[in-house]
Amino acid sequence: MANINRHINFNGNAEEAFNFYKSVFGGEFAKIVRFKDLASPEMPIDKKEENKIMHIALPIGKHNVLMANDVPEFMGRTNENENRSKIVISAETKEEADKLFNGLSAGGTVEMPIADSPWGSYFGMFRDKYGIEWMVDFDSRYKGQI
Repeated sequence: MANINRHINFNGNAEEAFNFYKSVFGGEFAKIVRFKDLASPEMPIDKKEENKIMHIALPIGKHNVLMANDVPEFMGRTNENENRSKIVISAETKEEADKLFNGLSAGGTVEMPIADSPWGSYFGMFRDKYGIEWMVDFDSRYKGQI
């Protein structure tokens, strides 16, 4: 079956955010490409954009990759308060759910504290300190396979 991975746009702080995510999830970056790595006479890169992230990837677990980039200023700012999508983490244990919820929500805004939900899972929801919305869920009926 195909995997679905999340890609996030940032306004110049992708590297900072991904170092934070790496501190919570662990692992190593699979790839980091800066805009200056793509510079050529045909594609000059503005000095203020050259160290921004063109692509960063953090493998999480066996089959997931969280990816991102900084949006160059000439393309305008990305909406940091959008609310059309969330990243959903299906934890394998209640302890893992607590660890990820507490780690990722640090400095952010908790919208729904992690607790037993009316639908039978252990669930919480928040916006992290970078404006990214997350849901953390543990459902023993699915053992992290949602």
